[in-house]
Amino acid sequence: MMRHPHVWMGLLLWSVFGQAQAAWTVNMAPGATEVSHAVFDLHMTIFWICVIIGIVVFGAMFWSMVIHRRSTGQQAAHFHEHTWVEILWTVVPFLILVVMAIPATKTLIDIYDASDSDIDIQVTGYQWKWHYKYLGQDVEFFSNLATPAEQIHNKSPKDEHYLLEVDQPLVLPVGAKVRFLVTAADVIHSWWVPAFAVKRDAIPGFVNEAWTRVEKPGIYRGQCTELCGKDHGFMPVVVEVKSKADYDTWLGERKAEAAKLKELTSKEWTLEELVARGDKVYHTTCVACHQAEGQGLPPMFPALKGSKIATGPKEAHLGIVFHGKPGTAMAAFGKQLSEVDIAAVVTYERNAWGNNKGDMVTPKDVLALKQAEAQ
Repeated sequence: MMRHPHVWMGLLLWSVFGQAQAAWTVNMAPGATEVSHAVFDLHMTIFWICVIIGIVVFGAMFWSMVIHRRSTGQQAAHFHEHTWVEILWTVVPFLILVVMAIPATKTLIDIYDASDSDIDIQVTGYQWKWHYKYLGQDVEFFSNLATPAEQIHNKSPKDEHYLLEVDQPLVLPVGAKVRFLVTAADVIHSWWVPAFAVKRDAIPGFVNEAWTRVEKPGIYRGQCTELCGKDHGFMPVVVEVKSKADYDTWLGERKAEAAKLKELTSKEWTLEELVARGDKVYHTTCVACHQAEGQGLPPMFPALKGSKIATGPKEAHLGIVFHGKPGTAMAAFGKQLSEVDIAAVVTYERNAWGNNKGDMVTPKDVLALKQAEAQ
C-alpha cells in the first residue's frame, strides 16, 4: 500500500511537466524586423524599470521588517497627513509613468506608420487558408496547409514544422518596406508572425493595416490567432524572405504563371486532364471537410460519394461550388479558385469514388457563369 501518494503524484507531475517545459524560454525573442526590435527594446526598458521599482519597494519593506522589528524594542512612529509624503507618492509614480510612456508612444507610432511602403499586399483570411494579393503586380494566390494528412491522423511521425507548413508561402524581398492590408472573407481571423511583431485581426468588411521590413533572408512562421472554426489550428502563416534579385525572379515567374493560367481557360481540356488536376485541387482545398474518400463528416459536411449533388445535374453541382450554400459551412469558391480549378474539382467529384458520371465541366463553363453573374 502506498503510504505517501502525494509524493509519488508530485514526482509524476514533475517528470511530465518538466519534460514538456524543456523548450520554454524566459524572455521574448528580438525578432527580425525594425518593429520587432523596437518592441523588444521597449519590453526590456519596462522590465528593468519594474525590476528597479521592485528592488526599492521590497528592499525598503524587508529593511523595515528586520531593523524595526518589535523584538529590538522599536516603537512605531505616529504621524498623519504628512504633506511631503503625499507629494512624493503622487509625483514619483507620475514621473515613472512619463518615463515609461515616452518610449511606448514612440514605439506605437512606429508600429502604425505604414506610409511610404515599397510593396502593398492584401491579406485575406478564409476558412482555413490565407489569400495574398500583390497590389499592382497582377499576382495573387492562396496559401494552404501542407502538412501531410498521415501526420495529422498520427499515422506517421510529426516533423519539426508540424502544422506550420504551406504549399505557397508569402514571399517578400529583404530590406523592403511592406504594407499589409488585412481583411477576411467569412469570419474573423488574425494574421500573426511573431518574428515580425505583426498581429492584425482580419475582420470581414474592415481593412487593418500593418507593415514590416525584414532585415535578413529566411523563413518565418506564424499562425491564425483567432478561433475561426473547426480547423483553426490548420491555418499557418509562412513567409519566405528572399534577396532582392531572387524576389524579382520569383515575381517574374508568378506573373508568367498567371498569364499561363489565363491561357488555360481557353484550352480544350479532356476528361482525364480535368480529373487529374481536380484530384490535386480537391486534396488541397476540399479534403479537410469532405475527406479523402468523399465520405464527408455528416451532418455538418455531407458525403460527396454517391450524393445527389455529385451525381445530379452538373449545372447544379457547379452552382453550389461556385456560390456555396448559405446557412451551412459550404463556402463559395467562385472568388477563391480560378476557372480552371473550379472546373477541374467539379469534374473530379463527379467521376471519383465510384460516381463515374463520365461528364465534365470546362473552364469555359465557369467563365460563362462568372460573366453572367457580372451582368
